[in-house]
Amino acid sequence: MTGPPTGRQFELMHGKQRAVVVELGAGLRGYGTDGGPILDGYELDEQPDGGHGQLLLPWPNRIADATYHFAGEKFRLPVNERRTGSAIHGLVRDTPWRHVDSSSTWVTLALDLPPRDGYPFTLELTATYSLGDYGLTVKVIALNAGERPCPYGAGAHPYLRLAAGGLIDDALLRVPAGATLEADDRGIPTGVELSVEGTVFDFRSARPVGPLKLDTAFTRLAPDHDGLTRITLTAPDRSRGAMVWMDTSHGYVMIYSGDTLPDIARRRRSVAIEPMTCAPDAFNSGAGLLVLEPGEQHGSTWGIAPLPPIISDDRARAPAAGELTAVTHGMKHR
Repeated sequence: MTGPPTGRQFELMHGKQRAVVVELGAGLRGYGTDGGPILDGYELDEQPDGGHGQLLLPWPNRIADATYHFAGEKFRLPVNERRTGSAIHGLVRDTPWRHVDSSSTWVTLALDLPPRDGYPFTLELTATYSLGDYGLTVKVIALNAGERPCPYGAGAHPYLRLAAGGLIDDALLRVPAGATLEADDRGIPTGVELSVEGTVFDFRSARPVGPLKLDTAFTRLAPDHDGLTRITLTAPDRSRGAMVWMDTSHGYVMIYSGDTLPDIARRRRSVAIEPMTCAPDAFNSGAGLLVLEPGEQHGSTWGIAPLPPIISDDRARAPAAGELTAVTHGMKHR
């Protein structure tokens, strides 16, 4: 008898919240409250298509032609998006992570990423998912365990939904970003930042998604006073909704309306709000790219939270800075 295709399942509970984290790729299969699902996830017997709930490491989005230069060398990665000839969303999505420690409200998974063709570097990765009073928090740590500097970026691919069977056209989206990245027909940035002022991509105030097709990288993010950037998706009457929040390590966010998902039935039923520490194709452009020295580590934190029934300012509570530190207190990462 075989188990689920995503391996071991870790169910987290806190009050009215429930989340399911999976062994494969340390992905997030489900998250919601007693009011219904917030994450557009997938069933126990399914594989995550379209990046649903997956972590994107050691780079998010696309690397053009699956090729990049680093430290004077040229590297060639396997092409895993044939339509664009790109290497997309990193190297860890199809790999089982190991269980480190857990409780009823949190779980830590880890992966040792060895050198391979196109990425001859060594990373030690940990991901901690935790439920608390203010929603779901995800903390990712990468340690360069090799003997040479390595390029690195982190991202995630949660899809938010409002109601089963409904489309996103009438949903109100708020993205506090001042610019988008101009991209070619493969989704590769050209290097030009475009102000959202006066364009269909200006979501600085919440407004309906409408028929707009989004597969768009936003930048010039405007964090709130506590340093967290909050992106919200709410019902037209603002009776329900959710947000993705991210710390200052994330300078970019990809918004994807799901118009090109392989499963036609899943198109435009949710919005992918993808925190990214770097731009698409950062291994080539250097936009937001991190270079980890041997022994250096980098941490990034983001989360999802349900919004209250009445929202007056399109924002909701997320853990404060001190609470972000407390999220992993007492957890064994290695």
